[in-house]
Amino acid sequence: MKLKTNSGLMIIIAAAILLQGILAVQYYYTRSLLADELEKRAESEITTKAILMKNSLNLSENSLMGHVWDLKRNLFHPDSSYTVMEWVLKSHPHLAGCWVAYVPDYFPEKGRLFEPYAWWDNGEIKNAEIAAEGRDYTQNPYYKAVYASDTPMWTDVYHEFLTDMNLVTYILPIHDERGDIVAMFGLDVSTEQLGDTLNYRHIYPSSYDFLLTEKGQLIAGPKHTREKKVKEMQHIIDLINDSTVEKSPSNSGRSVIFPIKDADGDKGMVFYTHFKGQPKWQIAVVCYDKEVYAKLMRMRHTIGILMLLGLLVLGLIIARFANNDRKLQKANLQQERIGSELRIAKNIQKEMLPHSFNLARDDIDVFGSLTPAREVGGDLFDFFIRDEKLFFCIGDVSGKGVPSAIVMAVIHAMFRMASANENNPAQIMQTINKTACDGNESNMFVTLFIGVLELPTGHLCYCDAGHDAPFIMANGQWSMIDVTPHLPIGVFADVDYGMEEIQVQPDSTIFLYTDGLTEAKKAPKQFFGIQRTEEVLSKCAQQKLMPRQILETVSEEVHRFIGDAEQSDDLTMLAIRYSPK
Repeated sequence: MKLKTNSGLMIIIAAAILLQGILAVQYYYTRSLLADELEKRAESEITTKAILMKNSLNLSENSLMGHVWDLKRNLFHPDSSYTVMEWVLKSHPHLAGCWVAYVPDYFPEKGRLFEPYAWWDNGEIKNAEIAAEGRDYTQNPYYKAVYASDTPMWTDVYHEFLTDMNLVTYILPIHDERGDIVAMFGLDVSTEQLGDTLNYRHIYPSSYDFLLTEKGQLIAGPKHTREKKVKEMQHIIDLINDSTVEKSPSNSGRSVIFPIKDADGDKGMVFYTHFKGQPKWQIAVVCYDKEVYAKLMRMRHTIGILMLLGLLVLGLIIARFANNDRKLQKANLQQERIGSELRIAKNIQKEMLPHSFNLARDDIDVFGSLTPAREVGGDLFDFFIRDEKLFFCIGDVSGKGVPSAIVMAVIHAMFRMASANENNPAQIMQTINKTACDGNESNMFVTLFIGVLELPTGHLCYCDAGHDAPFIMANGQWSMIDVTPHLPIGVFADVDYGMEEIQVQPDSTIFLYTDGLTEAKKAPKQFFGIQRTEEVLSKCAQQKLMPRQILETVSEEVHRFIGDAEQSDDLTMLAIRYSPK
């Protein structure tokens, strides 16, 4: 009896050591995979934010270029500069101010220096002549640099006491008919506005982004109100600028990485890189381990507890049954662990989709559903309201299972970020595609439909990337929306997506779906198809069903059609009823 007890104890000890080794190896490799995923997500974040920043800067530059001719044709009328600057600010309200600094003695009647300035002040445009002997702009190093190089440039951050704002300025030299420089045309962008755009959304709740000049001066960052956070960000900036700090390139070579530890002892990683082209600013994102590896740590503790329980059960099995029963128990525990991980992944994916369909509005009713073919799926849908516009999308990632679910999560996040400050669905699609194509070594693609519905007017702008055309019901009749089927997301980075428009009549319903609806089958060659879909939608129109009822009715018809057959693809639907008062 004692021999059996000792043998069983040795087996339990050996099993405990083996399981701890497996847990350690699993933890190491899982952490490595999460670190690689963090790198990809961080680089995707800074790439997307860099595109948004460059688009914002290009918009500012183009707004200035668009009014150069207005300034040139009025070079003989000094006070006309105020009119031109007001045109610039009214056309582009995101700018903080606009100014013209003429070369000395260009307008003798105005004195040696003449610098008219216009700026926004509480929704109104104010202007003034700000040049003075104590404010000699010709001695400004940026004025000198642009004058000497005859090349436009962005300045570093400086504080403008007149408007009491931190600004960056784009300076453009203006030439007369002989080609001589006669003035500097400049526009001011608030660093606070850049910071708001930069930190609209993050990959993790406590992560944040910030912009630096090429020399490492802070341009824009999050609105940290706690002194500890401000000091922490400044410490990170000092580390970026310190050449003695050990840093390493990322696996892709597109960013530089180094670890940090804050005042509370929380560890994290900093990813940063330079803009391509001018200005050569730097963009950085900070992520903390406690969020990156939170689920891993919880899983590690859970698995550790399960392993201890398994060892206790293993001892009872050894005492009662035999070696084969012990192996069976281990197999069951392993299967339970896999099932638990899949359930966690399913819950995570479910949490990413919209939870509430109550928009607290009388003019719009939205309802969506996603039924994955496996534990996790590759379909997605999303919607939100901004500036009296309903932004919505529906998509289908190629393939099924966990890889598709990961791509789905990335596309969902990119849709939210790209549409945060953009109203054109084609431009949103363009931004998502450029980011999705970058590093798409698995060659996965996504069909995607993006729509922007102006709620006061019913004007619908949309862009289709290889997705099934939606249905629209008007006056009790369903029809398909005409779409131009561009290439799916993730195929080629240089695809030129176009925007299309229609007018949505009051009391109309838009029905979007993935191919899991039309390709639902109960036999190899028997599909639900477009014709059955139209028939079901026609019944819904006759019964004047609302979006939730429409999706429930369609889902019931699909399940009735396939019977006991296994669901072959993810099924996702989204219905939008537009009923303005």
